[in-house]
Amino acid sequence: MKKIFYGVIFLFLAGSCKGEKPAPSNYQTDSIRQPVFAGKFYPADSTKLTSAIKSFLRDAKPAEDNKPIAIIVPHAGYIYAGQIMADGYNQVRQNQYDMIVVLGTNHTTAGFSGISVYPKGAFGTPIGPVEVDDKAAGDLIREDPDVTANLAVHAQEHSIEVQIPFVKYLFPHAKILPIIVGEPDIKMCTKFGQVLAKILKGKKALIVASSDLSHYPRFDDAIKVDARTLRTIVALDLEETKSVMDEQLEQNIPQLVTCACGEAPILAAMAAAKELGANCASIVSYSNSGYNPVGSSDRTVGYGSVEIGIGRPTPPADPDTLMINPSYTLSPSDKKELLNYARKTLEQYFSTATVPLPRGLNPLLKVKRGAFVTLTEHGDLRGCIGQMRGDRPLSTTVGSMALQAAFNDTRFNPLTEQELPQVEIEISVLTPLTQVKNADEIVLGRDGVIVRKGDRQAVFLPQVATETGWSKEVFLDQLCLKAGLEAGDWKDAELFTFQADVFSESQFH
Repeated sequence: MKKIFYGVIFLFLAGSCKGEKPAPSNYQTDSIRQPVFAGKFYPADSTKLTSAIKSFLRDAKPAEDNKPIAIIVPHAGYIYAGQIMADGYNQVRQNQYDMIVVLGTNHTTAGFSGISVYPKGAFGTPIGPVEVDDKAAGDLIREDPDVTANLAVHAQEHSIEVQIPFVKYLFPHAKILPIIVGEPDIKMCTKFGQVLAKILKGKKALIVASSDLSHYPRFDDAIKVDARTLRTIVALDLEETKSVMDEQLEQNIPQLVTCACGEAPILAAMAAAKELGANCASIVSYSNSGYNPVGSSDRTVGYGSVEIGIGRPTPPADPDTLMINPSYTLSPSDKKELLNYARKTLEQYFSTATVPLPRGLNPLLKVKRGAFVTLTEHGDLRGCIGQMRGDRPLSTTVGSMALQAAFNDTRFNPLTEQELPQVEIEISVLTPLTQVKNADEIVLGRDGVIVRKGDRQAVFLPQVATETGWSKEVFLDQLCLKAGLEAGDWKDAELFTFQADVFSESQFH
């Protein structure tokens, strides 16, 4: 599969804005910063947005037994990073807060290197507005000359906006203090952190640093880079954290352009939390877009959640250190888990415009394999798309191909939510490709086949021969026609075979 699942992204971007609650009477509608990224980074429909947050929190990592002062969470679209965001917020959801400080980064205003606080009013969301703590904003401006109230920096910035729906849902009575930290300057971030801590002392406040991790290395490189970045962050050493990020950028890792696009908010949150007594930090969770059914392994963005607070330090664990035998054989329970995950992916997309991470499955399903997902409705084909390359975890590939088969098989109209209960899901897990010299080496019913000639190619799964009863010559002629070639072109084309472990929902009913 060469393209990302644009069907999901298009539908997600096209969400409506119905369901927004009216502003409370204590401030005027024109004093609200209206959401810019609703329907783009998160659902604009209030029901879908609430359902998405609930789904992510339901699957979130359990809270640590510490006293949290700050969390670091990503700010990408919910369809990519919502689960990792929820993991971070789940660490603090049982607490009561009067104020949530949201530290964002500057994606939009060239040349801005200072700190900008949104001074008054509110941030709107599809589930209602959240009031800005104007007194705390004024105190910051008076106490730190680096802090200004530059509204232009906030106008089109998503790193703060995407956090506000979680804040509204979890802490509906808390005010916010939205702050953009422009540059990862150690001196500026340290001084600002100290001033922020002074203002927060004695208050029920939480600091949220909004930052994604690496941009845009390949899947395996992202895991290594992000692991080192996260290990350094939880050591709570600002200078070492910046040094390690700079060092990794100097290693010429292909496609890596940053180790954290919210480096300055991270440093500022670390400084403030330490000033408020933080003595430990822990990695709550990690993922990258290559793990996500709508992502790609070729160009990834990293996402991590970190808790900073007072408690017992725990040694950081590297993400994804599990070594998996590439010849691992799926068990019946593995197959059932994959089928359930494929269905959950479709159900969650329909209900929330987001997708679940492959979480809670056998870790061995991170083995890298290609796979096809086939959808049938009352016995008739409803969609079938696969990925031959085994460059991502099998569980992720299955979720991705379920979406592709449902929405991107051009032979059919996109699947509807009403059809889903009648659809049966079948998964074909593939072995690596083997090139054969000629058709004599192909065994019908055992082998799937790829024909490739020039820039044209097509694939048949092993079960095609069994289901059709074709002879080998007819099978290969039909494969050529599917590729846009002439019947018989297989005689001088490249031929590849593979095998498939095929299983469907009906086997487990």
